[in-house]
Amino acid sequence: MIVDSAIYQDGRRMAGPADLSDALARARAEGDAFLWIGLHEPTEEEFEHVRTEFGLHPLAVEDALNAHQRPKLEVYDDSLFVVLKPVVYEPEGDTVSSGEVMLFLGDSFMVTVRHGEGSPLGSVRQRLEAEPGLLKQGPTAVLYAISDAVVDHYLDVATELQTDLEELEAQVFSPEGGRSRHTAMRIYNFKRQILEFRRATVPLGAPLGRLAGTGPFAAAVPFVAESAQPFFRDVSDHLTRVNESVEGLDRLVSDILSAHLAQMSVRQNDDMRKISAWAAMAAVPTMIAGIYGMNFDHMPELHWTWSYPAVIALMVGLEIVLYRTFKRRGWL
Repeated sequence: MIVDSAIYQDGRRMAGPADLSDALARARAEGDAFLWIGLHEPTEEEFEHVRTEFGLHPLAVEDALNAHQRPKLEVYDDSLFVVLKPVVYEPEGDTVSSGEVMLFLGDSFMVTVRHGEGSPLGSVRQRLEAEPGLLKQGPTAVLYAISDAVVDHYLDVATELQTDLEELEAQVFSPEGGRSRHTAMRIYNFKRQILEFRRATVPLGAPLGRLAGTGPFAAAVPFVAESAQPFFRDVSDHLTRVNESVEGLDRLVSDILSAHLAQMSVRQNDDMRKISAWAAMAAVPTMIAGIYGMNFDHMPELHWTWSYPAVIALMVGLEIVLYRTFKRRGWL
C-alpha cells in the first residue's frame, strides 16, 4: 500500500495530482522537482501500477516484493536500485531484528518500499521537509538521508549491544552466573544476534563505497549527483566504525564463550578430584573391613583383646592422613 506520495519542488512539498503518471510528468516538466512515493509491504498487484508508470526493472521489482535481500546497489537503464537493512535491538530479549528498505531512484522520482519494522522513513521525510536546502538536491538527498539514518541507528544498536555484553561478561565471571546451566545458551544466543547484525552492516560497505566514489569499484553512479560523494563518504566512515564495533563484539563474545567453557571444565575437574578423594578415603576402611570380614581361623591378631579398637583406630588414623594430604593439595 502507498503510505505517502508527494511532489517536491525547490525543496518544498507541493500538492500534486493523485495519478502517478500525471504526477511524474509534472515533476519532470518542472525540471527542479521530483516525486517521492513510499510503500509498505505492497502486493504484486499493488506494485504493478508503480512498476509500469516508472519503468522499473522486473528483477529489481521481484527483489522488492520478495524481500530477504542483502544490502546492495544495482544499476539499471532507467533507475538505481538500493537495498538497506535497518535493525532494531530489544534489550529485554537480547534480540536483533532487521527490516528492509528498497529504494528506486531515477529521473525525477524516488520510490521507497519498506518491509518489516524499524524503518526510519517516516522520520527521514519529516526531517527533510524541515530542511528545504537539503531536499532541493532531489532524490540524491533522499538516498543520502535514508542511508545516514540507517547507519546512525547502527551506531546506537552497537552501543546497546556493547553495554549488554559487558553485563553478560560480568555475569559469566560471577560465582553464581558461571555455574548456571543457561549461561552458555545465553552467550550463544548473543552471538547469533551479533551475526544477524553483521548481515545488515558488512555487505553495505561496497554500495556505500560506490556512492562515495571510493574503493575498488569507484565510479560515477547514475542518477546520483557527484557533488553528494562527500556526504556518502561521511556515511561510509560511520559504517566503518560500526563494522569495527561489530567485529570487536563478535571476538569478545567468542572469548567469553571460550572462557565460560574453560571455567566449566575446571569446575568439572575440581568436582572429579573431590569425588576421587572421597572415594579413596572410603576405600581404605572398606578394604580393612573386607579383610576382617573373611572367616579365617588363623590370623595373627584374631584373638587379641584389643584387636577391634586397634583396627578402628587404624581406620581413623588412615582417614586423617588421607584427608590432610588431599586438603593440602587442594582436592578437598
